[in-house]
Amino acid sequence: MLQHVFERASLARYIASTIIATDDERVYQAARRFGAPVRMTRSDHISGTDRVAEVASAQNCDIVVNIQADEPLIDPEAIDAAILPVVHDFALPMSTLKKGIEDPREIGDPNVVKVVTGNSGDAIYFSRCPIPHQQRPKSASEPRLSKSGWYKHIGLYVYRREFLLGYSSLPVGPLEQAERLEQLRALENGHRIRVVETDCESLGVDTPQDLERVSRLFELSIEGVRAHG
Repeated sequence: MLQHVFERASLARYIASTIIATDDERVYQAARRFGAPVRMTRSDHISGTDRVAEVASAQNCDIVVNIQADEPLIDPEAIDAAILPVVHDFALPMSTLKKGIEDPREIGDPNVVKVVTGNSGDAIYFSRCPIPHQQRPKSASEPRLSKSGWYKHIGLYVYRREFLLGYSSLPVGPLEQAERLEQLRALENGHRIRVVETDCESLGVDTPQDLERVSRLFELSIEGVRAHG
């Protein structure tokens, strides 16, 4: 799965180089086996963002993209879409992705993070709970937020490098502690997060059941290629 995510990320048009950051020797050796650039980091980071910041401190770049290795279905076009707002808005410190939830099982799943945004497209809040609370529609014509009424957050972040390098020094607030969501640190400290909507499906692998679903999707994809080959 690590190699698959690395190869998908490397296909994004606006990413100049891809580096795997880890504090686990097993991950380090796995990355070395398929020839990926990999950096060992300190083991005391409290989030993936802090780990990426350590690696970014030694890189000469303006924008840093954090792609989580448990997102094997991440689409290169979605990565590019998340990068563009930060490229075009120099006042924007970071951005991420959302997708309308189609599988009802994901609404109540705490491993599927939900997000709500304002009219500007910036995040208002992220939660493991089903947000916002939705009353039953009064009529079929009543507008909905998405087909299901909820959006899920896709585990990808784009940062301006200078903002990322100062991220670890931001106070960890009660919301980040309660939800265990590192992106809430930015919101609690008054920083904007632009959230770009994508139609690209994503499935974070957080449980053995998730791994089974992803493995089955890969099998179906291979079968489809063979059928048309």
